[in-house]
Amino acid sequence: MSEPVSPRDQWSSRWVFVLAATGSAVGLGNIWKFPYIVGENGGGAFVLLYLFCVLFITLPIMMAEVLLGYLGKRDPIDTMAELAHRAGASRRWGVIGLSGVVAGFLILSYYSVIAGWTMAYIGHAAGGDFNGADVAQISGLFDDLLASPWRLLGWHSLFMVLTIAVVARGVRAGLEKALTILMPGLLLLLVALVLYAATTPAFAEGAAFLFKPDFSKLTASAVLVAMGHAFFTLSLGMGAIMIYGSYLPAGSSVARVSLVVALADTVIALLAGLAIFPLVFTHGLEPGQGPGLLFVTLPNAFAQIVGGQVVGCGFFLLMLFAAWSSAISLIEPAVAWMVERFGWSRLKAALVGGVIAWATGLLTVVSFNLAADFHPLGGSLTMFELIDFLTTNVMLPLGGVLIALFAGWRLLPADRIAAMADVPAVVVQLWLWSVRIVAPVAVLLVMVAAIASALQVPMPWE
Repeated sequence: MSEPVSPRDQWSSRWVFVLAATGSAVGLGNIWKFPYIVGENGGGAFVLLYLFCVLFITLPIMMAEVLLGYLGKRDPIDTMAELAHRAGASRRWGVIGLSGVVAGFLILSYYSVIAGWTMAYIGHAAGGDFNGADVAQISGLFDDLLASPWRLLGWHSLFMVLTIAVVARGVRAGLEKALTILMPGLLLLLVALVLYAATTPAFAEGAAFLFKPDFSKLTASAVLVAMGHAFFTLSLGMGAIMIYGSYLPAGSSVARVSLVVALADTVIALLAGLAIFPLVFTHGLEPGQGPGLLFVTLPNAFAQIVGGQVVGCGFFLLMLFAAWSSAISLIEPAVAWMVERFGWSRLKAALVGGVIAWATGLLTVVSFNLAADFHPLGGSLTMFELIDFLTTNVMLPLGGVLIALFAGWRLLPADRIAAMADVPAVVVQLWLWSVRIVAPVAVLLVMVAAIASALQVPMPWE
């Protein structure tokens, strides 16, 4: 079978795909979550476990998603339907693509609100609001931001406008141009912050927190944490990697570009840890999880260091670049679907998609203030927490599992052989073994554990 050819706009090279897919994978979670879970679960021992999970669980699913996009050359919904039809299966497999597009859309709706926080904090850092401030004052800045629906709305709106502006210009003029600036910029900022961190007294302590092996912490829970983060960090199951794969030029190596993206994502996450934790430990602060690390703990460190104003601006600019590159990938599958299904211009599709995501994001905006006490299902989850839970713990894992099963069991063998002709036969067999059995079982296990944790149901190993 001949190589897939597309009349659509494409990346100018496979390396642009690597930049784009890495930009999609590198988000706010890479900056705080991965370094923290490495330190809490065995340091270097956990890194080895995580890399094992990437190679044998996550990377095979990523290869499957890139492969499907590369072969289908359409939006995720029509790609899945067409490849299923070509293999003699039901077009209803297209629901996998639909689920991914919807999940990515919902994630964008609240991701934009959180990304808006980074924009607000660039202003705080540049204005010297952290200078000489104590923990209570810095915490108050964050509390005041969350308590103001109008400020959250303003930053959410501005961030969504930035995202729409890029996507509306198309693949090469919009996505490619933006990502070839954002990703090198992100890497330069990150390296500069690591070099600064290397001058702090606690750099060795921060590095030890990340890399010193402690195999006693490699519990069953640590294995689940490694599998879970390995899956979620690569933006799988939401259509982003599939649509980016559909823009790959003919002759690209699906396996090679997927491996480079997975490794780049891991390296950037570890560099983030080297930039963050020396500052935290130097000033005797706690490496707390979540938004508290980014918006309270680190600003407290910036308040105590010489040049903290500049370092703080650089850090939150880095956060903005990471969020922006991810947001572009979250809306692109929906925009591509509207363009290809309805024949709309990129501008119209981006505006319609952006406005709907923006309006959905209002649920997240009010979840922190006006509707903080509103729990849709009667439990403890706010509207924001409910959307986050459904997308990350149900929709994305199920989408990833179904993508793996389809690629492993239903995809036409001739399609797979043509697209993976450059891959050694033994590697193809290992990939098939993983996407057919290992990866689906592992991801389902993570999903069940996450749901059980949310429902406070103990697992057998606890």
